[in-house]
Amino acid sequence: MSDSISEIRSATPSSTADVIRSGLRRRYRKEKTFRRIGLGAIVFGLLTVLFLFFSIGSKGYSAFQQTFVLLSVTYDSKVLGLGTNPTEEDLQTANYEGLVKKVLRDLYPTVSGRKQKRKLYKLISPGAFFEIRQRVLHNPSLLDTTEQLWLPADDDVDMLMKGYIDRTLDEDSRRLSDLQITWVDALEQQGKIRKRFNSTFFMSGDSREPELAGIGGAMMGTAFTLLITLTLAFPLGIATAIYLEEFAPRNRWIDLIEININNLAAVPSIVFGLLGLAVFLNFFGLPRSAPVVGGLVLALMTLPTIIIASRAALQSVPPSIREAALGMGASLTQSTLQHVLPLAMPGMLTGSIIGMARALGETAPLLMIGMVAFIVDVPQKLTDPSTVLPVQIYLWLDSPERAFVERSSAAIIVLLVFLISMNILAVILRRKFERRW
Repeated sequence: MSDSISEIRSATPSSTADVIRSGLRRRYRKEKTFRRIGLGAIVFGLLTVLFLFFSIGSKGYSAFQQTFVLLSVTYDSKVLGLGTNPTEEDLQTANYEGLVKKVLRDLYPTVSGRKQKRKLYKLISPGAFFEIRQRVLHNPSLLDTTEQLWLPADDDVDMLMKGYIDRTLDEDSRRLSDLQITWVDALEQQGKIRKRFNSTFFMSGDSREPELAGIGGAMMGTAFTLLITLTLAFPLGIATAIYLEEFAPRNRWIDLIEININNLAAVPSIVFGLLGLAVFLNFFGLPRSAPVVGGLVLALMTLPTIIIASRAALQSVPPSIREAALGMGASLTQSTLQHVLPLAMPGMLTGSIIGMARALGETAPLLMIGMVAFIVDVPQKLTDPSTVLPVQIYLWLDSPERAFVERSSAAIIVLLVFLISMNILAVILRRKFERRW
């Protein structure tokens, strides 16, 4: 550095200008290089996110459709094993499986042999039996009548219709035989097999059969869990932030509390799951795998985030607002609740929504309290066994069937839609109500 200064001092005016220009050029080159690196990092991040969305979307969009087969179903009382004037219990235990098998045999009367019949029966999902039973239970007058019904196809047939099964592979290398593919092609030519909107995916709970599995139970469990989380974390977080920022005296105890709150915000989420397991399940004896316990655990996890964001929102309010209110004779409580809090509320709402979005995507703490159970029924209340969307995705990804991979990707799409919507809502609320000074 000293050599450069002495060189500039000893140089002629023209050489001094050359040295300065050379230094400016080096500075501009470094600045351009830095800008290119920053721009490249942004482009790389965007491409990575786009690739992630494309990968998930390309695998999961097809789950929003399901393959159905049109069958002419005759509710034959003899096949169902029913006599005259059957009771509701008789209708519950009737042979609906045999009825569907007879419908398929009538559709392909040339099929013979146990092996071929088993392949034929595999064209229709086991859920078809339950659907026919529900129709008969709701309307017993259907007995000994015939109607055209669209019944769900088996998951392998669904994968074939969606192009996920390679027809060119050897028969031993795919899940459908050549004979089954021939039957499916014949049904398609007759217009008796088609893809329709998969309402089951949004309405039903989990199932061992991919074509019957849905996220309805997980969505209801998620709603109940987040309701408990919001009910507990939002008022407690806001009240704590107001007290610490506006009313608490400045001493070492308050400093210790603030340090612990900041540390809790960085604690791994699984630690809160262990806390919920030890306290809420083992000590208080609350029901396992229930939304009420999941909501309590996520409320503890979200509380530090809401407190920190709310305190930052309170700190952003200019001191002149407080001083003006106090100067006009307002008490500290009136100044805080009537003047400071309304101005800080947009930031508080933003922090709360972001905290809830984080809670929506959590899995580890819920695994510790048992919300990883196989739940078939859609939960109806806060204490019913249930699961949540992230855990449901985890369970499906552990299944070997290709159809579950499709449904896992579709569930991720739904989860991402919720997360993005919550973040967009936070931005909208902040821009709508934010005051700048």
